[in-house]
Amino acid sequence: MPFVAAPPFDEFREKLCSQLRPWQRSFQFWTRTAEIYTGYKVFQVKVSFVKDVKKQEEMWERQHEVAADKIYNMCYDLGGFFLKVAQIIGKPDLAPAAWVRRLVTLCDQAPATPYDVVQRVLEKELGKSIGEMFNMFDEHPLGSASIAQVHRAKLKGNSSDVVVKVQHPGVQELMMTDIRNLQAFALYMQKTDIKFDLYSVTKEMEKQIAFEFDFTREANAMDRIRQFLYENNKKSPVLVPRVMKDIVSRRVLVMDYIDGIPILKLGDEMTKRGFNPTGRVAVAAKQNILKSLALAYGQMILKSGFFHADPHPGNILICKGSEVALLDYGQVKDLPENLRLGYANLVLAMADNDPIRAIESYRELGIGTLSKCENEQDEMLKLAQTMFDTKLPPGVTMLQPFSEGSSIKKISVEAFPEELFSVLRTVHLLRGLSVGMGMNFSCAEEWRPIAEEALYRAGRLEAKDIKEKTQRHGWFRRTFRRR
Repeated sequence: MPFVAAPPFDEFREKLCSQLRPWQRSFQFWTRTAEIYTGYKVFQVKVSFVKDVKKQEEMWERQHEVAADKIYNMCYDLGGFFLKVAQIIGKPDLAPAAWVRRLVTLCDQAPATPYDVVQRVLEKELGKSIGEMFNMFDEHPLGSASIAQVHRAKLKGNSSDVVVKVQHPGVQELMMTDIRNLQAFALYMQKTDIKFDLYSVTKEMEKQIAFEFDFTREANAMDRIRQFLYENNKKSPVLVPRVMKDIVSRRVLVMDYIDGIPILKLGDEMTKRGFNPTGRVAVAAKQNILKSLALAYGQMILKSGFFHADPHPGNILICKGSEVALLDYGQVKDLPENLRLGYANLVLAMADNDPIRAIESYRELGIGTLSKCENEQDEMLKLAQTMFDTKLPPGVTMLQPFSEGSSIKKISVEAFPEELFSVLRTVHLLRGLSVGMGMNFSCAEEWRPIAEEALYRAGRLEAKDIKEKTQRHGWFRRTFRRR
């Protein structure tokens, strides 16, 4: 059946709606954000009059629940970029528990584009009807995210299943509007409430998300990372889908189908199969999953510098034998050499609990700080571990980076390189995964040998230094060798 263009009136109506939608979204964002923000400010005044600590905690929990509903509704109703915002803040190590309970479900509940619209986009992009290209095309999406949704299908002349990723129409303009609104809010927050260069973070988000709308770029990134991981390991630590190179356009991408369980459903699946989610077998499986992800990300960030920068739970599948599949390569980052090596130096500082090295790494990375606290060196190290490591301090179940006792409150981060945001976000998403799985895990310790190798190859670390540190650290489980 040949592709039939939409009627002229439908095109006119769609164009008019697309022109009005950014104004509507901006109005909704500011009215809803103002309501949430002022709600917390008024509550802070009320709770200050309550002296009983237990009662204060109960009041805070109720306030977080009220705010969580409002944030969830805003992110769900607006969709687009705000689904990504929900993924960033809705993590058990960062946000209040009430927020996490509500926001984590948005990974699987992004509104889907109707099938007739998907068909129109796909056929316009590829120039053929669905019947000409596919033996089977499931009208119901496997999942829908902020930029695109994916459908299961079978290509003509091929019995293997594939996944077809189709971009939501009109989403790019809306997301750019959302980001600019968030940038304005970030500027206000960093001047009034948070001593952190949030604006630079949102600028890097703008740059990275703009790349996500070109699926040909994503296909090339997927190929590059797949080749790197498969060539640098006897067995790749994660599975990476294979791209069907002849069926790629800016808004459509076809790749291998990988069968697996979404990582958020791993506990339920274990229970269903008769395993205790906190038992020995389950703990061993979780450890293997985290080690696979840590090895893949350590090699990508520190050895290659080109890495997948979006490891939120919706992009991770657990396959047979606890193998991990990493999906969605729309957000990737190519770190400049100086930042790659500077971060490798910071990894060693965090793994060794070395505050002097941490401060040196800040300077090398271009992270500008201002501190007036007495124990500045210790706080600078804690700040590094809060931002760039996944491990929680002893007895802590949830980090609160912007609480009064936090290093970020004691040390003002006045300059933060935009290009480092992808590393920061990646580490925080990995921390959210480890905390969510009940595992206290340090990526700095796991990445230490890879960081040492990177610095050694760059001529910045002597072999004797590595040997001495190896003898001091019993957890160093790999023989370092020059390749």
